[in-house]
Amino acid sequence: MKAMIVNEFGDSSVFTSTEIAKPEIKPGHVLVRVAASSVNTVDMMIRQMGPDLPLSPPAPAVLGMDFAGIIEAVGEGVTDFALGDEVYGCAGGLADLQGTLAEYMLADAKLIANKPKNLSMREAAALPLVAITAYEGLKRAQVKEGQNVLVHGGSGGVGHIALQLARYFGANVFSTGGGDAQTALIEELGATSINYKTETVADYVQKHTQGAGFDVIFDSVGGANLLNSFEAAALNGQIATTVSLLELDLSGAHFKGLSLHVVFMLIPMLHDHKREVHGQILTEVAGIIEAGHLRPVLDDLTFSLEEVGKAHDRLASGQGLGKVVIDI
Repeated sequence: MKAMIVNEFGDSSVFTSTEIAKPEIKPGHVLVRVAASSVNTVDMMIRQMGPDLPLSPPAPAVLGMDFAGIIEAVGEGVTDFALGDEVYGCAGGLADLQGTLAEYMLADAKLIANKPKNLSMREAAALPLVAITAYEGLKRAQVKEGQNVLVHGGSGGVGHIALQLARYFGANVFSTGGGDAQTALIEELGATSINYKTETVADYVQKHTQGAGFDVIFDSVGGANLLNSFEAAALNGQIATTVSLLELDLSGAHFKGLSLHVVFMLIPMLHDHKREVHGQILTEVAGIIEAGHLRPVLDDLTFSLEEVGKAHDRLASGQGLGKVVIDI
């Protein structure tokens, strides 16, 4: 089968088109004919850092985590899927798991779900990693109906899904963005936009919560921005973040009694730990999508399998709006 592999790690030029053996079916797995894959920040980190990132596969490797496709073979013990099923998931591209940038991939049946019927393959491929991340973060932060929820980075990959899921769970949702296109998308998706470049944290906390702070904050920006989340949170508030690889003064969190939830959705794939939870989340997300409460936003540009390097460059440029998707 055709695949894009990396023989060494580095810039976006390291991808090479080659022929490799099609995976053989094994128990508990399905063989998927991949139709589309999307690019996530972690894909770029693996490509750049290689062995410096503990979750990276050894070279030569097939990268790519998210996919949508059609099942072509079903392994022993798999009862929830059949030949011809259209599925989506996040099931490869790290450690010893072959990625999605190939015509076929082997996927653990616990990590996948039936594709939302009202989405194209490209749209479905944009969802798994970001949808699982957003869902897990909001659930761990115990989001409830009627709460004031702030999503940092609401026009980004994870953020635009978290924003919509928080609305679906019944919250009053507010979201930060940094420009006209970003704030317009946030409003279009049903949240109140906050331009972090023109409004201070104190200003928007006073404006939208009368100074009390937000009950739940989903911080998809993270890093040093966590200090803004601490400032914006209500007393005993909940904060979920996807980016916490830094040293940080937690004094602000201490004096407000905040709970901080670090979401690292790759744990089930890396450690074979509760993988079935990912399949369950994707099944629930598919239902939410089919009921009309959630939709992925895709970047305007399209890329073929051979153009994966350009797709990585597009995401890295920050010029796109929505998920970057590759047609396989």
